[in-house]
Amino acid sequence: MAGLVVGLLALGGCSQMPKFDALSVSGDKVLGLVTPYRVEIVQGNVVTKEQLAAVKPGMTRVQVRDVLGSPLLTDVFHESRWDYVFTIRRQGAAPQNRHILLTFDGDQLSKIDAPDDLPTEKEFIASINTLKVTGKEPKLELTEEERKALPPPVRTAAASAPEPMGPTRDYPPLEPRR
Repeated sequence: MAGLVVGLLALGGCSQMPKFDALSVSGDKVLGLVTPYRVEIVQGNVVTKEQLAAVKPGMTRVQVRDVLGSPLLTDVFHESRWDYVFTIRRQGAAPQNRHILLTFDGDQLSKIDAPDDLPTEKEFIASINTLKVTGKEPKLELTEEERKALPPPVRTAAASAPEPMGPTRDYPPLEPRR
């Protein structure tokens, strides 16, 4: 009888212990202690406000593809529909999901369904930049005053063909003479 009581007490104590099995993952931590590395998953097409502004109803499929790229989804059962889907999951950044639906009438774009909160290119880059670098952006263009202050390019005489090195050969023409 005493062994039965001890056994029941031991089993009751086990129910209070935390689970330590290989599949014990809660949230972002394994065993409540370790944060594993998560692979960055990027799928689909990034479509920014600037790109979507360049797409207008009446454009052909080729013109739309030139601006937005190939759609992620083209359905053989709905040939008039292109889906541009974008998802990204990165550590240190909020996950992003966007879906843009383009509808065609024949070869012409007829309708654009897009979310109102599409980011600009700069906003998108800032949202995925987990490495927050401080400092100013690099200067990419010269002002007109800086261009005028540059020395003019040096013009050199047209270089003549260099003298061939080694023996020169004279080959007969490839086509027979008539």
